[in-house]
Amino acid sequence: MAIGLVLTAVVCVSRRLPEVFSNNDAALAAAAFTLTDGKYYAESGTVPDTTGASDPEPTKQTTLAAEIDSKPKERDKSGYYDSFSNHSGEAVYEVEEKTIGPFGTKVDGCFVRNYTGLDVDFKKLLDSDLSFSVNKNTEKPQVLIYHTHTGEAYLDADVDYFYESYYSRTNNNSFNVVAVGDAISEVLEENGIKTVHDTTVHDSTYNGSYDRSAQTVLDDIKKHPEIKVVLDIHRDALGSEEKKVKTVFEHNGKKGAQIMILSGCDPDNERNFQNWEKNLSFALKIQNTAEKLYPGMTRPMDFGYFAYNEYICDGSLLIEIGTDANSIDEAEYTGKLLGDVLSRVL
Repeated sequence: MAIGLVLTAVVCVSRRLPEVFSNNDAALAAAAFTLTDGKYYAESGTVPDTTGASDPEPTKQTTLAAEIDSKPKERDKSGYYDSFSNHSGEAVYEVEEKTIGPFGTKVDGCFVRNYTGLDVDFKKLLDSDLSFSVNKNTEKPQVLIYHTHTGEAYLDADVDYFYESYYSRTNNNSFNVVAVGDAISEVLEENGIKTVHDTTVHDSTYNGSYDRSAQTVLDDIKKHPEIKVVLDIHRDALGSEEKKVKTVFEHNGKKGAQIMILSGCDPDNERNFQNWEKNLSFALKIQNTAEKLYPGMTRPMDFGYFAYNEYICDGSLLIEIGTDANSIDEAEYTGKLLGDVLSRVL
């Protein structure tokens, strides 16, 4: 028996030995002479399917989360707040870090805060098909990202304090929601979903922002009639003037900003928002997929009597990324993860 085992081992090694001298990473891994780091999967566009039937869509069609770069960027702070500059004489206040956990109506793996009192079958809407379809690898844009409140900004760093001079609005796009929109767009594009990111400023004056942004969206759809998905990316603000709250979660040891999806309704057609259930179906799919892939990423969905610009099409939603106390790096990292989630849902 011992001799037989030795002979078998010799034959196996002899057959695999030539792979040692190969430059093919996949061949080396198959020969068991090296362990893969996933790099060649990314280059080939495929990854092994190790998911079960109840798991989210396999990653072979989307950017791997492990590849998403969360390293802090060098950003030009021109005209913006700096946590590390001289703030002598200023009052300093606290930033509280919080993960907003599950509460409200449980729908599969996610939660909804239903402020309407309506008896909505959320599970049925989650399980229903999308009312639209998105094509990959086309020259015509399928997704539009824009910002009604373009100047909504984040802290410049992951700190637990802020000075009284901190004002969380800026036209410096390295620190506001435009940077997050760029991150979402980047991942969608990498996954073959052509995206337009419209950075038009709509909040030079706050009143009328939604009217102006709606006109921008309608103009973009007129120019690109193939657009099916319209996402208004915002950031929230929690706490007070003297104590801000940042919402966080962790994935692979990296900190991101929690998101909150706002999905409205109009059962009596008072706002000409007849497609609200279709929007809600889309929102639930995003919420549930995000929680399966990146647990803790979402705050409970906000479902209430509002429309914002969601009446424009079936794939129109408002999504809050973090708060004004989250760092721009945390918000941008979440933007990339959200791009991954959207790619899978679409």
